[in-house]
Amino acid sequence: MIEIQKSKDRGSANHGWLRTMHSFSFGEYFNPEKMGFGPLLVLNEDYIEPSKGFPAHPHENMEIVTIVLEGAVEHKDSMGNHGIIKAGEVQTMSAGTGILHSEFNHSNKKKTHLLQIWILPKEKGLKPSYEQKKFILKKNKLCKIISGKKSDKALYIHQDATLSLGNFDKYKEISYKTKKGLYLFVIEGAVEISGKELIDGDAAAITEVKKINIKFKLKTNLLIIEV
Repeated sequence: MIEIQKSKDRGSANHGWLRTMHSFSFGEYFNPEKMGFGPLLVLNEDYIEPSKGFPAHPHENMEIVTIVLEGAVEHKDSMGNHGIIKAGEVQTMSAGTGILHSEFNHSNKKKTHLLQIWILPKEKGLKPSYEQKKFILKKNKLCKIISGKKSDKALYIHQDATLSLGNFDKYKEISYKTKKGLYLFVIEGAVEISGKELIDGDAAAITEVKKINIKFKLKTNLLIIEV
């Protein structure tokens, strides 16, 4: 089964310093039909104005992934971590028993564009942790950035989930095999899945499918979340 979510149907808010779109219910946006996809609870696309951001706030029992697409974000947390996450880098934070953190646009001139993803962990009460890593994407190939299995290549989260990014040329095609559900998010570009076309900000929630064929109609930046 394939359920398409168009970008225009996402929840949205403009706070002046932040323009954000919500794929699932979040904050003041509530849609009983969009409460998540399995353990995937949040997929927000944020545009943060220069020198603005999220002041220190708490989280617990959540695996939080930040993918910086443009610009850079400055991270500080109650564990003493302090880092700059630049475009092309990915951050994971396991909130576990509880953590305070802040995220600010590091530039005083340019906007920051990022994706923030929240996934429920397999168990509660874990020790908080933090990692960040730069990934070099090879053209027309998926790159695994997040995994529920510890390895040297992907960042680890406490959930049986895989997140992959890819930059693909127009007219390329790939097949993706899975025994789980898939949530495909088009960051930029256009793809065709089972005769359905998705463009910038569109997503497809896919269940009960063992293999999906993806055709790229334009040069495309794609995120695949397998949960």
